Amino acid sequence: MSDTRSPRRGAEAPGKAAGTDEKVYDAVVVGAGAGGLNAALVLARARRTVAVVDSGRPRNAPAAHMHGFLSRDGMSPAALLEAGRAELTGYGVDFFDNPVDEIRHGFFVHLSGGAVLKARRIVVATGLRDQLPEIPGVHERWGRDVLHCPFCHGYEVRDEPLGVLGTHPAGVNQALLLVQWSPDVVYFPHTRPLSDQDRERLTARGVRIAEGEIKSLAVADDRLRGVELSDGRLVQRSAVFLFPQMVSNDSLLTELGCAKDEQGLVATDRTGRTSVFGVWAVGNVVDPRAQVVTAAGVGAAAAFALTHDLVDEEVERAVEAHRTAVPTPKGAAV
Repeated sequence: MSDTRSPRRGAEAPGKAAGTDEKVYDAVVVGAGAGGLNAALVLARARRTVAVVDSGRPRNAPAAHMHGFLSRDGMSPAALLEAGRAELTGYGVDFFDNPVDEIRHGFFVHLSGGAVLKARRIVVATGLRDQLPEIPGVHERWGRDVLHCPFCHGYEVRDEPLGVLGTHPAGVNQALLLVQWSPDVVYFPHTRPLSDQDRERLTARGVRIAEGEIKSLAVADDRLRGVELSDGRLVQRSAVFLFPQMVSNDSLLTELGCAKDEQGLVATDRTGRTSVFGVWAVGNVVDPRAQVVTAAGVGAAAAFALTHDLVDEEVERAVEAHRTAVPTPKGAAV
């Protein structure tokens, strides 16, 4: 992916910003989820100076447990982040618990409250937000017995009576997939008409269809009991799945001028490098499908690439300085 500006323009040498006593970080990481923290970890172990900035609102905060992460299966998301912060603190990483108002080219990271951090490179790992349908009970039960990802939560509700709320075009495929975890799946089209093809696919897969608009989720004793339809029917379910509208928290990247792909997501290469020089993006902010373990892996890849990029810059500066120094006689002893 090509950069949109001169490769070394405006990059400060390590240490202090020119003409000030301001510390210059090798990298500022915005977002302290798995992707951001793992990027910071690898950078710190490469002996780079790193600051991590986070607003403290992780996407998976409603979930009690995370799954599909080898050696961390069943761990709470909060415990993972707490452990990650503790590890990074041991490597001398600085943490700032503030939202970022803007990032100016150079790079100057403006935090809410007025503080400004100077960085040579930027990693954005700000995730996404889930926009949920306005059905009574959905927001209150989200992450508990109103779920999204079968790969994350399907095993915990295996063989139970499940439902899929058809509030998103991907709902049909979600229902077809869920049969892998339970033979008792009901699809609720809600206000989205089913095509003949989708109706046939659901029926052939053994998914029952509950016609009618959804009125609310029925909850008793702090447990989901079922889905109530507008005609008064109650379809008993132990858990329901839905596909949220995922909105990337990419405003910082957009303001920096990062190019987007045909899906409207910020485009990156395999290491998370964006089209803007010195800016990487990892995790759900650029890949809505990324799980915790996936984001952590891409965070490491970004840190590898970023470190190589800094070394290239430093070698370039060293060569320039060497050429302007008093030349050493050819063949002189070292």
